[in-house]
Amino acid sequence: MVRSIKVKKASVRNRLIVDVDVLMNEPNDFDFSPRASMEGNSLSITNAGDEAGGSIDLDDDQMIAAERDRMVELRVKFSVEGMHGVLTHKTKNTRIGPNAKKLAEPRWKTVLPLSM
Repeated sequence: MVRSIKVKKASVRNRLIVDVDVLMNEPNDFDFSPRASMEGNSLSITNAGDEAGGSIDLDDDQMIAAERDRMVELRVKFSVEGMHGVLTHKTKNTRIGPNAKKLAEPRWKTVLPLSM
């Protein structure tokens, strides 16, 4: 299940793009079905059948793009609180370290219909 949804920013390129951080309860949670709705100039992203959600106020250019396309490109970054912990021994220059790899970051991109 989704613990919280935080809308970080909204921008316009070809369409309205919304960056979202989603905090899940457990690493094995796969129950995330986002919904986008807009009332006035406030865009809210929620999980289907759940009260967890986040919202952001849109400016005029973002409102025009949302009303024109009636869809939102959603960029989601998933995380689980306390899953990776805190790294204690960091390599200063990651390109030359013996393990020159970064931890995997679960990201997801989708296009949602916008209900007004």
